[in-house]
Amino acid sequence: MLSEDDLVRYSRQIVYPHFGKKGQEKLKASHAVVVGVGGLGCAAALNLACAGIGRISLVDDDVIELSNLNRQILHWEQDVGERKTISAMKKLNTINSALEIDAVCEKITEDNVYDIIKGANVVINGLDDFETRFVVNSACVKRNVPFIHAGISGLLGQITTIVPGKTPCLSCMYPDIPPAEDTIPVFGVTPAFMASLQVAEAIKLLAGFGETLGGRMMYFDGETMETYYEDMIKDPNCIVCGSAGSRSQENR
Repeated sequence: MLSEDDLVRYSRQIVYPHFGKKGQEKLKASHAVVVGVGGLGCAAALNLACAGIGRISLVDDDVIELSNLNRQILHWEQDVGERKTISAMKKLNTINSALEIDAVCEKITEDNVYDIIKGANVVINGLDDFETRFVVNSACVKRNVPFIHAGISGLLGQITTIVPGKTPCLSCMYPDIPPAEDTIPVFGVTPAFMASLQVAEAIKLLAGFGETLGGRMMYFDGETMETYYEDMIKDPNCIVCGSAGSRSQENR
């Protein structure tokens, strides 16, 4: 149930016609896992906390560097050298003390990913490498947890929502892991914008209204301020969500 403080804090959301008190109660009862607490993850976690997601788990094994501060908005100068999850947790607890914030200082692997997403209603991608994204994508499909993917480079961004059993997954679109870039250019505005869209998708999924980007990849070009969409085609032989994935799961 919503407290009196909740009714005041979220009053401007509650008046939204398709949301209301029931929508806010659903957010309060939800658990979001943010994997990666960098540019995308910081902005996503901040917006999740402001929206009133009841429990937020922050997952990252990295520490803060000075070069992170142009985009990772939950980390400040005095935090350089501290673990990203701890820094972010402290800020979120200050912003909204009523929430449950977990700091998971671990590198995501195939061995621990299922424990990390256990009990999650949605997983938000803030990772900067495709290899780990694929590990999380596979685990979310197998555990039937929606996975909201976003990626950025410079002023370019992409986002889609993966709903297991209903939409193509990340492996359908990328059968092979793309090669890693040595240094990804990034302006802070790009992850801030894409993360805001990720949280908008999460709110709709958790509260049960509106339409998501399921089955479509949205691309954003900050140089031209253009957006365009590409339909994602479900691969029947996908090793994660297709027949090949089903056979692999049966054999585990």
